[in-house]
Amino acid sequence: MSNSTISQTQTDLFKLHDLIEHLAETISGQQPPAGESGSARPIGASSEIMRTLRVVKSTVELVEHRLEVQEKERRQMSALHEVGAVINSSLDQTQVLNTVMDTIISLTGAERGFLMLVSDQKNELVVEVARNIQRETIAESSFEISRSIVKTVADTGQPIVTTNAQADPRFLNQASIVGYNLRSILCVPLKIKETTIGVLYADNRIVSGVFTDSDRDLLATFANQAAVAIENARLFHQIRAQLGHITEITNLMNDVFDSIASGVITIDESDFISLYNRAAERILGVPGHEALEKPYLEALSPISAMVEPVVERVKNEGGFHNLEIDAVLPRRSDAATLTFNFSPLRDIQQKSMGVAVVVEDISEKKRLESVRRYLPPALVDRVRDVDAAQRPQRQTLSIMFADVRGFSTFSEYLEPEQLIQIINQYFTLAARAITEQEGMIDKFMGDAVMALFNTPLNPQPDHADRAARTALMIQAKVAELHQTLPEEERLHLGIGIHTGEAVVGNIGSQSRKDYSALGDVVNLAKRLQEIAKPGQTLLSQAVYEQIQDWADVEELPPVQVKGRQTLEQIYLLRGELYE
Repeated sequence: MSNSTISQTQTDLFKLHDLIEHLAETISGQQPPAGESGSARPIGASSEIMRTLRVVKSTVELVEHRLEVQEKERRQMSALHEVGAVINSSLDQTQVLNTVMDTIISLTGAERGFLMLVSDQKNELVVEVARNIQRETIAESSFEISRSIVKTVADTGQPIVTTNAQADPRFLNQASIVGYNLRSILCVPLKIKETTIGVLYADNRIVSGVFTDSDRDLLATFANQAAVAIENARLFHQIRAQLGHITEITNLMNDVFDSIASGVITIDESDFISLYNRAAERILGVPGHEALEKPYLEALSPISAMVEPVVERVKNEGGFHNLEIDAVLPRRSDAATLTFNFSPLRDIQQKSMGVAVVVEDISEKKRLESVRRYLPPALVDRVRDVDAAQRPQRQTLSIMFADVRGFSTFSEYLEPEQLIQIINQYFTLAARAITEQEGMIDKFMGDAVMALFNTPLNPQPDHADRAARTALMIQAKVAELHQTLPEEERLHLGIGIHTGEAVVGNIGSQSRKDYSALGDVVNLAKRLQEIAKPGQTLLSQAVYEQIQDWADVEELPPVQVKGRQTLEQIYLLRGELYE
């Protein structure tokens, strides 16, 4: 029966009901008073009509009641249809639960409604939604419900309805019903394939007889539909949470990979690059969009020929392998020194997935290591631009040569181990003195050492002073050492120092370079060292002019050194003035 038909039938019944009432009143008005007679309708006939009207009236009232019941059921079914469309169209768990609860209260006329689901962690019922007739959320402190009824429905899977819990013999011994003054109660299970996932609980603490068996059956039907929607929403919520967790982990992994200073590259079984972090972009000069999901032999063409044999070896034989190469890379002006660590890439079942590659740029490290060979550790950290400092350039500097005199003859009578031990004692003294004055050890040459002061790596305005003080310190330390050595192990050093302009920078081949100085200033310092007697330190005129204010020197006759036509004025450094 359609909505309009039910409405029209109800209207017609109301009119008929009014007509019967009117006829009854009319007939009653036509009856003569007791003891009187007249032409009115006989009393027997009127009584019969009245009985007939009462029957008709009762029938009309019955039909009205049935129509009211049908209208209520129609409204309930319509509401079920509408809410079913709503809850099945949403995967938002909160929205679904609130919609289900508000619908229950609306359909049953309940004062309050509670939706409880079985907790995955504790396997017990937990209130997920608690709403009242005003569609307001009920505070947890007001969860005054019959837990025994809830537990019974959850355990048995059967719905329970009571019109007056206070008088229901089934619940006489339940303290919560008495204590909370619960009356009308309706509770049905939420089931998914015979598995109870929760319950719907509705009650009215004021009015008895609110719920009927039809309400129970209706709510049970609705609960079956709601259970599916709730489970779908819950599963969606779990999946979304898991996806969020996975996304969070993925983002964390990406952040970790991006923050790693080393380049990380993975090559799959088909030789395509599957992972390529930012450090790899920076080190290799190849952007990620040009490398990811591309064959590594093409994407990394500047180095692919050198790394391909190792990649194939790891794929075929497994194991961990290392490689160091020098390469000219795109978007980089200078050659780079790179180290590679190769290892098999496997899944959790140890099935091969390709090769993992970790690449590091050690170019700067190599340059710093080259500097550390001849610079004191304290000076290494001061060098801001190693490349610029090592670039060939002209520089005024002081150069010192120190040679161990008589060592060649001395070495003829000693075992190699003893010989090295003795010479190292003198070199150690010299190195300590050079380091203390922040000079740079250029090289050790057999039984001699060469030191530079005021290079671009160790700028020193007072470089001549430092070179002279280094020589004084060396001679003093050698004298102290002699106090502890037997006569046959006592050696002396001849030292020469000159100041002038030289060309400094990295000198050597592509495979081996050393930082050094070239020029006439170097030659003169070497010649002064060669003519110095054991224990002497000879200075050039240029050095004397820089240190004459504090140094105790003796002017010696001019000499002609090898490779020069003119005489050179030289000075013997004896110590400091006013010592």
